[in-house]
Amino acid sequence: MWHLRTMECPNINLIQKKKYPDSKFRDLADQFKMRLLDTSNIQLREFIGDEVPPYAILSHTWGKEEVSYQGLSGARSTKGFQKILRCCTLAKSEGYDYVWIDTCCIDKTSSAELSEGINSMYRWYANAAICYAYLADVSLWPDIPNTKSFEESRWFSRGWTLQELLAPQTVIFYDHDWNRLGTRASREA
Repeated sequence: MWHLRTMECPNINLIQKKKYPDSKFRDLADQFKMRLLDTSNIQLREFIGDEVPPYAILSHTWGKEEVSYQGLSGARSTKGFQKILRCCTLAKSEGYDYVWIDTCCIDKTSSAELSEGINSMYRWYANAAICYAYLADVSLWPDIPNTKSFEESRWFSRGWTLQELLAPQTVIFYDHDWNRLGTRASREA
């Protein structure tokens, strides 16, 4: 059974100021910057400090045709863009105006931004209102070719996904067709 940490504040600025009111973290929290996708128009927006709104976050394993920060505007027919679109549609249907997806919300051509992103990843997952774990190799229907059972998913064999499983308050699993497979809590039992 996992021992999970609960975050009470939806925003790193408030968390850092409460935890470290007289330290260097207070200044860092004021400078906290995050790029999010608008779920209505699939456009990126940048937020700083207290301006960061509630957001959903996607946990997934990378596949072929992932959409990068640079490729977001021109990759509409790829599998990667369809994953982004389905995630945004789901988030919007659940009342979230913004979503964070690692493949396109971080400019990986900038070594400084990539380094900051890697160092901020746990915090971004912890501060998300909800986390969608997309298991591209799993199907709700066991007779679909080239799919695995939930427990055999590639998602569980990747090191990055451990923090993505533990950091958020709520994790909901989805199969390759975006069928809900359950929550972290329901699968713990």
